[in-house]
Amino acid sequence: KHLESLRAPPHFPRALARSRTTVVMSRRYDSSTTTFSPEGRLHQVEYAIEAINNAGTAVGILAADGIVLAGEKQKSTSLLQPSKSSEKMYKLDDHVVTVVAGLTADANILINNARLQSQRYLYTYQEPMPVEQLVQRVCNYKQAYTQYGGLRPFGVAFLFAGWDEHHNYQLYMSDPSGNYSGWKATCIGQNNQAGKGLLKNEYEETATVSDALKLAAKVLQKTMDATSATAEKVEFMVLTKEGGKLVQRILPESETTAVLAAVAADASNEGDV
Repeated sequence: KHLESLRAPPHFPRALARSRTTVVMSRRYDSSTTTFSPEGRLHQVEYAIEAINNAGTAVGILAADGIVLAGEKQKSTSLLQPSKSSEKMYKLDDHVVTVVAGLTADANILINNARLQSQRYLYTYQEPMPVEQLVQRVCNYKQAYTQYGGLRPFGVAFLFAGWDEHHNYQLYMSDPSGNYSGWKATCIGQNNQAGKGLLKNEYEETATVSDALKLAAKVLQKTMDATSATAEKVEFMVLTKEGGKLVQRILPESETTAVLAAVAADASNEGDV
């Protein structure tokens, strides 16, 4: 009788077989970007998004008088020669810039495509391409790589910042699925949920570019793995209008250090209180 009680119940082999079948089926749908799983998911697109969640953080904040973009510069070793240009911030046109999180090689393909689309529009209509229309064109290109066989999704997410006469300053976020959305402030990359939580609590629509720079620095300090942010590890870009003309500017190390020092001073003052 004791031995009989130790035997597996009659339904045990069937349950084990069902679990094995579920594992095999999930693996079967992992390898295809064009086939939905029984749960209605595209696993390869989800994996591409997960790759971005492990990339260096990027932040975008819409201010009353401009837009601030910030990014974490990830350097695997000190032996690497410093890049001659930014690897996070890119100019798409005179009125649109972007910051990326994910695979730089994938980003380069999409950036070149966006620049081409913008110049074709300018050549055809003799006016700058509306920001959202440019974002939509890039996202349509990205979406095609999730729908046709033999392709894989682009492993990169973008924050687009721009200005046009239709909607003034605008900030958009785009992911590998081809979706895009407009934001007042957002964060992509590693620990992005913690960054979004901070933005939700502290973002103000009336903030100036100077205020937005400090907030972006606080977000990077919260999301970065390093104990403290330095000018060698982060960079900032500002899109503003000066004298009726749009100006895109990446802050030099001296100004970046000043922003980080101001944030550290504010934090120490709050601690004293």
